[in-house]
Amino acid sequence: MTEIIGVRFRGGPKEYYFDPHGVTVEPGRYVIVETAQGPEYARCVTGNREVEDTEVVQPLRRLVRVATENDQRTWQLNRKREKDAFGICRKKIANHGLDMKLVKVESNFDGSKIVFYFTSDGRVDFRALVRDLAAEFRARIELRQIGVRDEAKMLGGVGICGRAFCCAEFLDDFIPVSIKMAKTQNLSLNPTKISGTCGRLMCCLKYEQEAYEDAVRRCPRQDSFVLTPDGPGNITNVDLLREQSVVRLDDQPESPRRYHNCELNVLRNGKGSRDGIEIPRERPERYRTPEEELDAVEQRLRGEARELEAMLEIPGGEEGGEKRRGSRRGGRGHRRGGDKPNADAPQAEKPRTDAPQAEKPKADRPQAEKPRGERPPRPPRQKQDRPDREDRPEGEAAPQGEDAKSAARRRSHRRGGRGHRRGGGASGGAGGTEA
Repeated sequence: MTEIIGVRFRGGPKEYYFDPHGVTVEPGRYVIVETAQGPEYARCVTGNREVEDTEVVQPLRRLVRVATENDQRTWQLNRKREKDAFGICRKKIANHGLDMKLVKVESNFDGSKIVFYFTSDGRVDFRALVRDLAAEFRARIELRQIGVRDEAKMLGGVGICGRAFCCAEFLDDFIPVSIKMAKTQNLSLNPTKISGTCGRLMCCLKYEQEAYEDAVRRCPRQDSFVLTPDGPGNITNVDLLREQSVVRLDDQPESPRRYHNCELNVLRNGKGSRDGIEIPRERPERYRTPEEELDAVEQRLRGEARELEAMLEIPGGEEGGEKRRGSRRGGRGHRRGGDKPNADAPQAEKPRTDAPQAEKPKADRPQAEKPRGERPPRPPRQKQDRPDREDRPEGEAAPQGEDAKSAARRRSHRRGGRGHRRGGGASGGAGGTEA
């Protein structure tokens, strides 16, 4: 295991490993590291950690120190020097009449070397330009010719997808991209649609190439002879992303249909003749989406539930079934201790309403049993002068016949007794029909 720290130069996407040399560096700190061009100012992105020896390239260059305020000021002066050198170099290129485009200028940390990056369609003789620049800056001058993809990586920008260039964001190295990738992915071969800002094929064509190659191996080729649930036909188009194919049926050539790959039985893959190909009698099953599968399972479960309910039904005709349903639903029949009478069952003849009926005394109705307990003593009543009471004046005779019955009913009504609560007492019940 080797202890390393990861740093990046000038905000580039590539990360380089250095030996911390016993110094603990936190991510986000600026450091001075030793490179092949001398000491450089960089930003730490990965703190101290140990990696396998196979992941580093020996000898591993070391960390010089953690950047100080003086190092920060030196780095800012170098950025200003690079900006001035860019303008001076462009003027000298125009004076010498060279066919070259200046892209970027970089100066090392100690200012002893300045590198000029440029692009050109061909070879350029810039020996005179180097002598003028060396006399101007009193430093070692180096001119490097780069390609258009390196130019896009250095300058950065926004692609047609609306995001920053992949090469400037996270790609460490350029990946090879060919026009065959665009053909495999069924993309338009128009150069303006599949090319990036740099003028080369977009790097993102490589990202999904493996997925498309796997889909091509699993899907049938175009013009293949296949058997579908609706009959035999030829494939006219293949949709790799949906894994579907458009088939022109032999019975209905004017209306092509779309099928999933699992619905196709490939009899001949690719172009060719149908001679000697035997068409099976059994056709493939139709493909059902997960939603359709869920609906089918739900319908099957409902059918099984109905069959189970029919098997568990108690014999006894429709009346027994109505009783169970009323009991389960908690309907009127359940609450009242009985079931709803069946409309088809014979019912007892109801008595005619016009016939005179004897009123049932209310005293015979069942009464709910009340909790027994000691009643509070009733306050004594004050005696009033009534002729129908027992304490009538002496010498007055008690009422007889109808007058006695009426007096008894009045006494029961005034007392709020049993006869009053139930609509009449024992004496009132017998005389209720006579009144």
